Amino acid sequence: MRRRLTLLVAATMCLALLAFVVPLALLLRTVAQDRATVAAGADAQSLVSLVGTADPQTLRGSVEHVAAGARGPLTVFLADGSVLGTPAARTSAVRLASLAGVSRTVERADGREIVVAVLGRPDGTAVIRAFVPAAELTRGVTQAWLVLAGLGVALLLLGLLVADRLSRALVSPISELSAVSHRLARADLSARARPDGPPELREVAGALNHLADRIQELLREEREQVADLSHRLRAPLTSLRLEAESLTGTDAVRIAARVDAMERAVTGLISQARHRPEADAHARCDAAPELRERVAFWTVLAEDTGRAVTLDVTAEGPLPVGVPADELAAAVDALLGNVFAHTPDGTAFRVTLSPRAGGGAVLTVADDGPGLSADLARRGASRGGSTGLGLDIARRAARSSGGRMVLATGPSGGARVTLELGPPTPPAPPAVPPPLSR
Repeated sequence: MRRRLTLLVAATMCLALLAFVVPLALLLRTVAQDRATVAAGADAQSLVSLVGTADPQTLRGSVEHVAAGARGPLTVFLADGSVLGTPAARTSAVRLASLAGVSRTVERADGREIVVAVLGRPDGTAVIRAFVPAAELTRGVTQAWLVLAGLGVALLLLGLLVADRLSRALVSPISELSAVSHRLARADLSARARPDGPPELREVAGALNHLADRIQELLREEREQVADLSHRLRAPLTSLRLEAESLTGTDAVRIAARVDAMERAVTGLISQARHRPEADAHARCDAAPELRERVAFWTVLAEDTGRAVTLDVTAEGPLPVGVPADELAAAVDALLGNVFAHTPDGTAFRVTLSPRAGGGAVLTVADDGPGLSADLARRGASRGGSTGLGLDIARRAARSSGGRMVLATGPSGGARVTLELGPPTPPAPPAVPPPLSR
């Protein structure tokens, strides 16, 4: 937009300058020609009375004196064929003036010729000829044109500078609005636009700020609802804990441990829903230990249902990813929960974690079950009576790190879900204060 405004002003100023400079340049050339012609005509007219009355001897000295101080060649042709002043040949204009007694100005290729017929001499009509060379006709015109061109270029540059300043003042609020909208799109709900610029842009900035406030309010209400729903789970968990404590043996210990783990998960969900920051651009965790912990948790249930579990972590060192640990654990739980929910007992599954090209990690969960149906890829749709949100949780975890989720069919015909997790975003370097001056 700034470039287009500058180009528009440049085109408008160029047209205005052409409409002003070209006629002025032509006028300057005409004025220079008329000035030289008038000067030569004045020199010729100054000899008219002298040529008409003086004797030949006096006339010769006077003409030579005047011709020496004239601005151009000045010649007097007498009727007896004598030539006084600047030597020159009789031209057709001189002959016509001596015969017809008519004064005139003749344009020639090499200049402009002015002839004045002087009548009343005893020996016949005399002709005074003044000649203006072409160089004299255009003397000073080139310098004047250069001055005009320089003035036009200076005015054009000044206009472009003013246009750039004005366009910058107009585009800067628009760029700020765009930056604020991008920050809001990245879940930075603390971003606000500064009302600046024309009234229309100030109104847009105010509307964008109102929209951000409304989004914050809606998210706050949604988190409160999630926290309330999660809090309602505490009552059945407490009842389940009491029943587990009434049991005896190893089953009671195992069930109590499961209830404790579920209670911790619900507590973490409530805390996350109520106190989660607006945006965590530098979230990170080590994917390898988190994956091992969650697979170990599900291995107990897999043994009870006769499922063979294979865990393959190909990386020797840590695998940092741009996902918080709790979100990664929720994604792994969602994928493994889908395996248990949508495959029959005894179905084996494999969990693989490997480095990702360019940083991050690739997490793959593959099973030997009947495979994925088309409706599992949609949020809120499932074939097994579940909520259908498991894959969506995993998909959002991958996208938050800059990766993606890929659904495919494994070699055995079962489902194959791959999460490409991006690397963590490095934190911005701390601002270095300027050195103190004395």
